[in-house]
Amino acid sequence: MNAPATTDLPVVVIGAGPAGLAAAAHLEDRGLDFLVLEAGPHAGTATRDWAHVRLFSTWGEVVDPAAEKLLAPTGWVKPDAATYPTGGDWAELYLQPLADALGDRVRYGTRVTGVSRTGRDRIVDADRDTQPFLIHTETADGREERLFARAVIDASGTWSTPSPAGAGGLTALGEKAAADRITYRIPDLKDPAVRARYTGKRTAVIGSGASAFTALAYLADLAKSDDGTGTKAMWILRRGISGSTFGGGEADQLPARGALGLAAKAAVDAGHADAVTGFRTEAIERDTDGRLLLVGEDGRRLDPVDELIVLTGLRPDLTFLNELRLGLDERLQAPVELAPLIDPNQHSCGTVYPHGVNELSHPEKDVYLVGMKSYGRAPTFLAMTGYEQVRSIAAHLAGDQEAAERIELTLPETGVCGGAGLFDQPATTEPAGGGCCAAPATLTIGAPASSGGC
Repeated sequence: MNAPATTDLPVVVIGAGPAGLAAAAHLEDRGLDFLVLEAGPHAGTATRDWAHVRLFSTWGEVVDPAAEKLLAPTGWVKPDAATYPTGGDWAELYLQPLADALGDRVRYGTRVTGVSRTGRDRIVDADRDTQPFLIHTETADGREERLFARAVIDASGTWSTPSPAGAGGLTALGEKAAADRITYRIPDLKDPAVRARYTGKRTAVIGSGASAFTALAYLADLAKSDDGTGTKAMWILRRGISGSTFGGGEADQLPARGALGLAAKAAVDAGHADAVTGFRTEAIERDTDGRLLLVGEDGRRLDPVDELIVLTGLRPDLTFLNELRLGLDERLQAPVELAPLIDPNQHSCGTVYPHGVNELSHPEKDVYLVGMKSYGRAPTFLAMTGYEQVRSIAAHLAGDQEAAERIELTLPETGVCGGAGLFDQPATTEPAGGGCCAAPATLTIGAPASSGGC
């Protein structure tokens, strides 16, 4: 089959999550042809996996303007802008109606298995930029197909590839064998079966971000409940506790985000969770009763636990993009122009200013990683950031460079001074309050990250 002319082809968007559907809405608004490919059976498949977790952003902050414009003629009513949706609310009340409004240009059960330039692997230079993209897909029933595209917007997120317990980025010894006692998600303690798994048990939580805060707060609530006697958490941090450990608190301009860190602090202060600092997991063993024993790189062995919740971040799946020439930072796996803005090794204030097509471009022309995937392994993202990204990219693809380079977003302040810092740097006392940074900052969502943040 000969490839059609690039100008006659659609823009292919990978993923029908918040960023992917927002991209489609902006492409529609610009009059550009597009096709959205979603591996799951419905819109927001990943978001539905954490349906029980409430976002720390309000409805007013997680609805894209172009999407709202597209939804208006359908009779869609925007939820109260000041209220906080759960992941399930976000998927059912916004993402699915948006996908329905886009009609058959959203294909479900279609997993992208490879992307390249037609007739050109990553080695070949000749006429590369003039060739359309070739996209290999596999449907839910196992059929293989191929599609052509003028541009590719990858909004597939990072949800499917959580980071392991091992501090070196690899699975800890014994981690795979202990899979029956480990989850990499925030447990839904309203589900009776899940609740029974953690009730009266000792659970270790590895992680220092908002997802870990949420898990600790949930376990503390279980411990305080009538049926939660004996429930105890062990919070494992790879660094020490400092003034920024629990986020921005009352200085955070997103109040629910600040409250999340304060809830985790309350869990520790009340004795529902014991903090173990400076612990980098090397191995996971079992005692004679089948409980888990965590062994640190320094030889420390922690008291046995019944369950382990690993919330050490997410990472992008780049395997299906191997034949493209991506310009990715060697540390974060984020676009090289964006990486310095979000690198926790470099920023003492963790600031990220709104950005668009210029920061998201790659050596391979007209391919873009957006949403959570654009941040690679960095732990900071807001849905508003993803919406600004795709607005800029759609404007660029439509030939409106002035709009593509215009900033149309102001982000809220975290209230946190002091980023992750050097790996072995001693914890220091942080200045009180917020506003230390020249640009607004972001923090990861309180729920586990999905195709988009919040």
